[in-house]
Amino acid sequence: MYILSGLIGLLGLSLLLKVLLSPRKPSAPLPPGPLPLPLVGNLRDLPAPDSPDWLHWLKHKDVYGPISTVTVLGQRLIILNDAKLALELLEKRSAVHSDRPKMPFAELAGWGDGLVILPYASKFKAYRKHLHREIGSKASIARFHALQEVETRRFLFRLINTPEELVGHIRKLAGAVILKIAYGYAVDPFQRDPLVDLADEAVEQFSLAVRPGTWMVDVLPFLRYLPAWFPGAGFQRTAQRFRKQSEAVADIPFAFVHHQMSQPGYESSYLSSLLENKVLPPGTPEETVIKWSAATLYSAGADTTVSTTTTFFLAMALYPDVQRKAQEEIDRVIGPGRLPVDADRANLPYIEAIVKEALRWHPVGPMGIPHRSMEDDLCEGYLIPKGSILLPNIWAFCHDPTEYKDPMSFNPDRFLGPAPERDPHSLAFGFGRRVCPGRTLADANIFLTVAQTLASCRIEKAIRNGQEVEVRAEFLPGTISHPAPFEVHVTPRTAAWERLIRAVETESPWETSHAEWLRRAVFKSVDS
Repeated sequence: MYILSGLIGLLGLSLLLKVLLSPRKPSAPLPPGPLPLPLVGNLRDLPAPDSPDWLHWLKHKDVYGPISTVTVLGQRLIILNDAKLALELLEKRSAVHSDRPKMPFAELAGWGDGLVILPYASKFKAYRKHLHREIGSKASIARFHALQEVETRRFLFRLINTPEELVGHIRKLAGAVILKIAYGYAVDPFQRDPLVDLADEAVEQFSLAVRPGTWMVDVLPFLRYLPAWFPGAGFQRTAQRFRKQSEAVADIPFAFVHHQMSQPGYESSYLSSLLENKVLPPGTPEETVIKWSAATLYSAGADTTVSTTTTFFLAMALYPDVQRKAQEEIDRVIGPGRLPVDADRANLPYIEAIVKEALRWHPVGPMGIPHRSMEDDLCEGYLIPKGSILLPNIWAFCHDPTEYKDPMSFNPDRFLGPAPERDPHSLAFGFGRRVCPGRTLADANIFLTVAQTLASCRIEKAIRNGQEVEVRAEFLPGTISHPAPFEVHVTPRTAAWERLIRAVETESPWETSHAEWLRRAVFKSVDS
């Protein structure tokens, strides 16, 4: 009881000192928002952990306008519900608003060296330099097109065999592509793969670790020093569990590449190219940059495209007319003898529009990742104090009825014709100097999956006991948001398409997987 009273006293003292010692601010009002309570501020105005925070914050727009603010235990949150303001602040003024807020829980959970939460400083720039060189442009990712095309055909092969495992197949596809690019690693083609599973679990934990308003230690950083046994310090035990996964994401594939490079004729990869002709003592800054830039590529790439691809399948079950129109375009332009490839993209405008609409209809990161202001700034006559956390409501931007007609409907036609609506590529992948470095690679993966699936397969609602299984457009909360579980029925469009899909076994024979070696040589030693 005495300890708890002391903590409350320290909280009050820290807030008082923060107010007294804060530098004088320019004479401008703060953005409007709900009235804060003494000490705790707007703690009661935060979204519930199990609710879609993008819908919660969107309510501010009707009450307070496109920019609003809340304060939680002294920390200022600026909510941006208008794309114009987000682009102004996070793109045009990126020199001021490109930092990340301190995320003590994410650091405790082992993500402190991950690119996404790094402060805007020299280490961040070193990561971006490596990633941009390898996957930052259409020219740089062109060398991966053959890999993407083969893995997409393998995805279709698995899909028509066991369509009920749709999401698992999508995850295997995303993992197969990114693991080969990042580490030269060949996934287990049919069984669950240890590195794909590792990334899935770690990214799910990361999504929880960085969600604003979830962890009290993010608001009161001194709580990080509480021991795990202390009452109310359960977050420490959760962080310890998360840390095992985050460290494994960086260390296990790093160890795999070191082993491969000791063998003759190893396959080149993003990580091996950075390690060639280098001797890096463990724990050095250069080793950290190289290891964690690869881990960022692996963990982000293995999950983010999964959300958009799953959303595409959901939309096709709900909007059969869109699917029919897309297949008419493919049949007319490509014909029945082959699957579309990247070179066909310019000639498939409706397929391109479906990709855009999948990104818009449900953005993979509905609230993005928070930015932090490095200086005082003014926006629309309002003060944005230095240290403010900016939350861009990307879902709201993509469903703004002044930008998108009937925004809740899945309608690719909105991006065609003489007056197309805003391309969501400028919104869905983040902003300014914090834009997703793998967006070009992710976009190429999504296009190939959409085009080849529509060319060869029919996506319908599942039938159970002679009745269609209802499908709803529902999405789960989280920093990275996925569709809620749903059932669809996927079959080849014709016997000829089925033969073409199955021909991948002979035209691109399955590689020897590295999964068994990894289980035996790395995971076993980690577990012991």
